[in-house]
Amino acid sequence: MDDAARCPCSSGLPYGECCGPIHAGSVAAPTAQALMRSRFSAFAVGDAAYLLDSWHPSTRPASVDLEEDTRWLRLDVLSTSAGGPFDDRGEVAFEARYRTAEGERGVLRERSRFVRERGRWYYVDGDVG
Repeated sequence: MDDAARCPCSSGLPYGECCGPIHAGSVAAPTAQALMRSRFSAFAVGDAAYLLDSWHPSTRPASVDLEEDTRWLRLDVLSTSAGGPFDDRGEVAFEARYRTAEGERGVLRERSRFVRERGRWYYVDGDVG
């Protein structure tokens, strides 16, 4: 993705100033919300390797199959609980809007759980609905 393009996570920042450096590994996500935003952007740009790397080893699947016919359009953060730079756990509730190649529109709602270990945030799991 072009660093000057608007970041898919809906922050309003350019990708190169937002999720791009996190995807590249040059900076770590400072909060659970930043990690969740970077994971949404990874789905949007098709970065399965980053999704696996940011998934906690205790719940990480062997692989991630990204649906090529799904286009992730917008992320709305609904709430956060803890997950700050000095916390070890956090939760983020969000809505992620998408469109399929057939033109079907949908919304994924999830409350995601995160842990911070050795200064790095990881996605653990989430409740969809």
